[in-house]
Amino acid sequence: MKHWWWKILATLLLLFVVVIGLRTPLAPALLASRPDRIAAGDVTVEVRGYNTHFTSGALQAWLENDGTRICATAVEARSDVRATAQFTVPGGLKAELTDLVLFNTRDGRIERYGAFWTDRGTPGGTPAMCSIPAEGAVERYTFPNRNILNESIRNLFFHVPMWFAMVVLMGIGVWKSIRLLSTNDADHDRSALAAVQVGLLFGVFGLVSGSLWARVTWETWWTTDPKLNGAAAGVLIYLAYLVLRGSVPEAAKRARLGAIYSIFAFSFLLLFFFVLPRLNAVDSLHPGNGGNPAFNTYDLDNRLRGIFYPACVGWILLGVWMYNLRSRMARLQNRISDANDR
Repeated sequence: MKHWWWKILATLLLLFVVVIGLRTPLAPALLASRPDRIAAGDVTVEVRGYNTHFTSGALQAWLENDGTRICATAVEARSDVRATAQFTVPGGLKAELTDLVLFNTRDGRIERYGAFWTDRGTPGGTPAMCSIPAEGAVERYTFPNRNILNESIRNLFFHVPMWFAMVVLMGIGVWKSIRLLSTNDADHDRSALAAVQVGLLFGVFGLVSGSLWARVTWETWWTTDPKLNGAAAGVLIYLAYLVLRGSVPEAAKRARLGAIYSIFAFSFLLLFFFVLPRLNAVDSLHPGNGGNPAFNTYDLDNRLRGIFYPACVGWILLGVWMYNLRSRMARLQNRISDANDR
């Protein structure tokens, strides 16, 4: 049992990630508001929410523009996810963008930043502030609901850990390759090959999940983003490793060439994954790359971290488990082959 604890841990962590990560609802959010531009005068705003409960309790709405608050003169909840609000917009607003805020006791404060382009050229004095009731705490366990990401934020528990698992497995392959070069033990070569094979599987899953995420957030399956291209290049480099091994018939020569290639391939993998996309001179869409703020600056909170970190550990342990099984299978195949040759 003592040799199985980490496998049991991997299984429990991934079950936790799948069940909690997929079943936890997103926090209420405002998806859309019409019109998209406001000016001084009377305006009626149509609002569409997600996971909201507009019909539960009194619904209030107000606008915020550079510290100025403008309360709605009337609010109507047409359903749990649709509402209308009427405003008398004064002149003299300072900022080009105005935020929309809705509040009720069940959902709490729901804000859509930059909901409206605002005509700042409207004449008028300083707008008068309106008062709003105290906002009570809403105790519900939900994931943050971010604009653009929405439900796709759950991909954080799958896409990112796939690459972590791949890097760990390729690191194991490099270690086994170094051991091969120092000992000429063929068992290290089989282990290095097994690590690369399993690592490539996680790399393919990472590319597929990343492409799906890009389709949702960037409305395209692929872009010229250096992070995406670097990930694809890393996978192709290791596919070339398999081609190289298949083109060398002599076992000893194949093992040494593969080991040397693996060391250089891992260096380029780290370069493509962690160095080039983070250069400020590189234009990248990924958070934390190309001068962009890191993902956790705006999107990752303690609720997501409570799932994300177990997901990273669970997927890495699963990858090591798969590598362990593949290595054992390779050793058994080698023994059967030697027995047949006798």
